[in-house]
Amino acid sequence: MAIYDFTCETLRDYNLKENIKSYQEGLKTVEGFLGQTYPLIINGERVKTNTKIDSVNPANYDEIIGSMYQASKKEVDYAMESALTAFESWKKVSPEVRADVLFKAANIIRRRHFEFSALMTKEAGKPYAEADGDTAEAIDFLEYYGRQMLKMTEVDKQILSRKNLERNQYFYIPLGVGAIITPWNFPLAILTGMTSAAIVAGNTVLLKPAATTQVIAYKFIEVLEEAGMPRGVVNLVPGKGSEIGDYMVNHPKTRFVSFTGSKEVGIHIYESAAKVQKGQRWLKRVVAEMGGKDAIIVDKDYDPNLAAQHISASAFGFSGQKCSACSRAIIHEDVYEDVLEALKKHVKAINVDDPSKDDTDMGPVNDQNAFEKINAYIEIGKKEGRLLVGGGSDASKGWFIEPTVFVDVDPKARIMQEEIFGPVLSVTKVSSFDEAIDVANDTEFGLTGAVLSNNRQNLEIAREDFHVGNLYFNRKCTGAIVGYQPFGGFNMSGTDAKAGGPDYLLLFMQAKTVTEQL
Repeated sequence: MAIYDFTCETLRDYNLKENIKSYQEGLKTVEGFLGQTYPLIINGERVKTNTKIDSVNPANYDEIIGSMYQASKKEVDYAMESALTAFESWKKVSPEVRADVLFKAANIIRRRHFEFSALMTKEAGKPYAEADGDTAEAIDFLEYYGRQMLKMTEVDKQILSRKNLERNQYFYIPLGVGAIITPWNFPLAILTGMTSAAIVAGNTVLLKPAATTQVIAYKFIEVLEEAGMPRGVVNLVPGKGSEIGDYMVNHPKTRFVSFTGSKEVGIHIYESAAKVQKGQRWLKRVVAEMGGKDAIIVDKDYDPNLAAQHISASAFGFSGQKCSACSRAIIHEDVYEDVLEALKKHVKAINVDDPSKDDTDMGPVNDQNAFEKINAYIEIGKKEGRLLVGGGSDASKGWFIEPTVFVDVDPKARIMQEEIFGPVLSVTKVSSFDEAIDVANDTEFGLTGAVLSNNRQNLEIAREDFHVGNLYFNRKCTGAIVGYQPFGGFNMSGTDAKAGGPDYLLLFMQAKTVTEQL
């Protein structure tokens, strides 16, 4: 196999007893280090501050996963100084060596696959298969971006000469120090992808992980250090977004901001980064992925039971806490009632429980704030549609919400327009495929979507007119694969960065031309 060839990490089959046993051993490993205290990591040093927060198990909020010290502006300044210093040497390290750090990190995580997955079960509330996919995707990002960096070195070596006149060289150089602000819903995969892409391109970073999954972030930095990452290349600075997030974004030495999260925060970052601060010598680059209101269209000729399977998997995998999750089902009137009947059966069969149990299909939502927000939308849904199934919740031990489906919803209703980010699906009926496309596009977002149809003409119409960054035919609308389905969306879904694609590293580099007269 050529060095550039990329193959995705194999997902584990949890119908096999040996995989269940290995996962449970991973849980025991994680339980062995629960409750520890974790410092910041700046310039390779362990830094303690005056503030700590506890990370808890969302399925059992009395269980503390770990306590993490929190950064203030003082620590951000130290991290920025360290990153600027490290950049001067890291940018000169050969791309091959930088890629090797990623490849070794991938192997370390591969060896500890079940441990990292189990940690996500504990800290993020992910059931086995969901956590397994997260770990596999993290490995994929490391392998893929390392290979993409090696491919780009071939471009660097290209010389376009004008005979007897001049030699022209075109190559890429890194940007500088970046602020990496990561989400909690893919606490290993997205954090790994965002961070590894920036550093393999030669940049150094300040990494601010989501508040509820900071232990996972700490464990990832340990992996990078073991893989040979020099001091100061990645600096872990967890803290409040309102205190240090804005400070990092506005800092005059910040060269770029890479963000995954809500639309509201993404817009704020985009606006803030656009302002040139005193002493700033560049226009900051922003790479943002900001969520979606994703739809699955069911055509009149599609099997209702299969449609229900795709919709249910897309809507309720990881409790609907994916920016790619299906939150709208747009169903042709000819199969509407049949799909609803099948969907009700599928949703009722979902086992909602502690994700550390191997038979759990769906675990808790992220935290108390998410629990309250989602329940508020469920109350709105009761006024805007007919409750088909679900609607209940229980916060007596963890933050659990039943998979919930509202039907007969107007396309303009709030639950059809606003991102809920939880296990709530809204369903509407249409009389034609053209109407379905119009309803699907009637949102400020444009991330993922799917069309379930046996009509080739309608699929081709959707290929052209369904305005999303990732469109799927006859399958669910979640689960983009690194290298094969580059991920990113249009409109208020972000800057369409296409993570896991061949153009992604270019977002963290700038092109330079050198001409030498002969």
